[in-house]
Amino acid sequence: MDIGFREILLILVIILILFGAKRIPEMMKAMGQGVKEFKKAAKDIQSDDDQPATTSKPNSNEPQKPA
Repeated sequence: MDIGFREILLILVIILILFGAKRIPEMMKAMGQGVKEFKKAAKDIQSDDDQPATTSKPNSNEPQKPA
């Protein structure tokens, strides 16, 4: 069962009636900002995973200083 042009048009008309013509652009702007933030966060997480962790491990060949 495919969604045709009539069904999409009906859904858009119902959304227009429920939210009004003035509110729809505000909602789309907020949705766009949310998607933008999500993509940025996903990219940051991915770049964090690609970089090796820089932890200082003592070299086993060098003598360790007592604490």
